[in-house]
Amino acid sequence: MADTGDINIGTVIRFNGELCKIEEYQHRTPGNLRAFYQAKMRNLKSGKLVENRFRSGELVEIVRVDYKVLQYIYPEGEFIVCMDNENFEQIYLPATMLGSGMSFLKEGMEVKISFEGDNPILAEAPVFVELEITYCEPGMKGDTATNTLKPATLETGAVINVPLFVNQGERVKIDTRTNSYVERVK
Repeated sequence: MADTGDINIGTVIRFNGELCKIEEYQHRTPGNLRAFYQAKMRNLKSGKLVENRFRSGELVEIVRVDYKVLQYIYPEGEFIVCMDNENFEQIYLPATMLGSGMSFLKEGMEVKISFEGDNPILAEAPVFVELEITYCEPGMKGDTATNTLKPATLETGAVINVPLFVNQGERVKIDTRTNSYVERVK
């Protein structure tokens, strides 16, 4: 058991018998009242956001989580298949674990998976990926003065907004957390 002062953003705790990941965590000391911690947590099974107040010094159960980087192989129905590069074991994960980052995954990319014991509980796509644009309207030279965007289809089928000067066949860097264009890759 740990103290509420030991919790940080990203910590996985057991709250009401369910595993939850801390997304926001603030220490508050209102006027003449006792200090408390305000936490926003995401339930890892249902995906729902839960808010709770913890008293200062309250005991919470921090779950020990092991991280592994696995290679994404292919999708199979509602699951994705990942392979451990050390022992070549294949693991089936629900595609919903990756959220919107799933639309940017290509075969061979590395995925960060969190395990509690042998059970996968969290999956994260790479933060930045480089993909080729398979279709977009042609751009004009010198269209860099305004911050105007146009839709572009990537090789994985995902559609993002890119600046007007980006053309079909070019490679772009994408932030999977925000699903947005970062830069053109030379």
